[in-house]
Amino acid sequence: MSSVRDRGRARLRPLVTAASAAALTLAVVAGGAAAAPAASASTTATSGDGAQLALTPPMGWNDWAHYQCGYNEATILQNAQALVSSGLAAKGYNTVTIDDCWMETGRDSSGKLVANPTLFPDGMAYVGAQLHAMGLKFGIYEDAGTSTCGGYAGSWNHWTQDADLFASWGVDYVKLDGCNLPTVSGQTEEQTYQSAYAQMSQAMKASGRDMVFSESAPAYFQGTTDWDTVLGWVGQYGQLWREGSDIQTYDSSSPSTSRWNSVLNNYGYNNPIHRYESPGNWNDPDFLIAGDSGLTAAESQSQIALWAMMGSPMIMSDNVSSLSAASIAALGNTGVIAVDQDALGSPGYVVSQNGSLDVLTRPLANGDRAVAILNRGSSAVTASTSAAAVGFTGGSGCSYSATDLWAGTTSSTSGTITAQIPAHGTAIYRLKPGAGCGATTDLGQITGAGGQCVDDSGSGTANGNPIILYGCTGNANQQWTLPGDGTVRVLGKCLDVPGAATASGTDVDLSSCTGSAGQQWTYAQSGTLTNPHSGYCLDATGGSDADGTRLEIWPCGANQANQTWSLPQ
Repeated sequence: MSSVRDRGRARLRPLVTAASAAALTLAVVAGGAAAAPAASASTTATSGDGAQLALTPPMGWNDWAHYQCGYNEATILQNAQALVSSGLAAKGYNTVTIDDCWMETGRDSSGKLVANPTLFPDGMAYVGAQLHAMGLKFGIYEDAGTSTCGGYAGSWNHWTQDADLFASWGVDYVKLDGCNLPTVSGQTEEQTYQSAYAQMSQAMKASGRDMVFSESAPAYFQGTTDWDTVLGWVGQYGQLWREGSDIQTYDSSSPSTSRWNSVLNNYGYNNPIHRYESPGNWNDPDFLIAGDSGLTAAESQSQIALWAMMGSPMIMSDNVSSLSAASIAALGNTGVIAVDQDALGSPGYVVSQNGSLDVLTRPLANGDRAVAILNRGSSAVTASTSAAAVGFTGGSGCSYSATDLWAGTTSSTSGTITAQIPAHGTAIYRLKPGAGCGATTDLGQITGAGGQCVDDSGSGTANGNPIILYGCTGNANQQWTLPGDGTVRVLGKCLDVPGAATASGTDVDLSSCTGSAGQQWTYAQSGTLTNPHSGYCLDATGGSDADGTRLEIWPCGANQANQTWSLPQ
């Protein structure tokens, strides 16, 4: 559960401090683009003894999206047992998290949190012991504010006490929401959130027990200028974070109500910010509701495939015992889970979109790539993509094996993948290059404000051709390559600041690749694309996201939507 349901107070518009706005810069340099961790798990978001936590995205189950507050001890343990008996726990869904409403509204006389004795007559330590006896891990919800989103006792100024209590109960995973943080004199809202999450992180490390930390701070800033600032620091303190609106919850009074648009919405805000992910740091677009009411079988498969492609936590929220055999098979598909849990920890990204089809790719640890095609339409389609389109460079005699992860079948191909995709379905493949297939390169669309794509106007290849914003089409003039030498290329030409100009407001264009200073770019984790020679950022002129808006270089601002770009890397 996150802030979006109930923010608990009027929102402020905080200032950005120089420290909080600092970002790790990723150079598009020879040897390939660097990874993009918010803060490496090996140096910051670790346990108290320095152990690395959640090097792959967490998996498990949470009660919220199906039950909201309508659960008790028996509900939790029955779903836990169903995870085991269905085989899903053995597939990786092994952390059972109890969400909001488990506690009393007040603390006891010593200041400790108290489980609701009616809902949990045996107490939380008992629940944790039962879960551990099943071979599962124990997760619990709290809130960084004075009260939870549901109005129960929050952790504000009880960081050490609560972390120690959770450790004594055998908790393995803590989800900390962000409702009802008080206003702190001398601090912006963003600074207050950072202080709260930093203090809980430190308390968890000092507790003596390894506990994965799920943070909800970014969700409280979605749509504000501080969203990227918060995304830039959460990785220092935890391993995953909710960064946007909640997935639509199950409504028992209207169980057939479609929840597909909610899945698309959360996929839509999550996929452009893959730059914040790396082993031990994961964007969390919220629960898997696949198999629950409100999604067709194809839509359920789509959510599973898209979450795997994005390297998202796969945390189910449904009535596990009521899942169909087909739903259990989809959720437990070992090939798809292997994509989500890939050890490289490099998230997938959108290669192309045209309003009907999305093509995504994800680099995998053994040199394979996962490839997915989402059919947004309401009718079945036949769709194709190719190895070249997702970054394979090919070579003489090169061939690939393509494994259809839903069907479990493997075939040989020269590089073309063609799939029959049902309405709202997603095909997902694992593409393995054969000998002599060459290296891979980062290739795909660059998106900016309003979800618009960076476009070589009219597909022109003459030197000086304008570079603009335009609706995403999936066409070749929006397919940018990052070859690793600092250049950004399309149709064999380079993104260029003409004459290596250093004047703000200079329009960028397309030009023959010469390696000049005007063709060198560095990409920052905050999303800016900077020309180091001028020191200025790629900018959509006037802050516009209208079709045809010229792109220029302009002094770099803090978290400006018209200077924030999602690159294919």
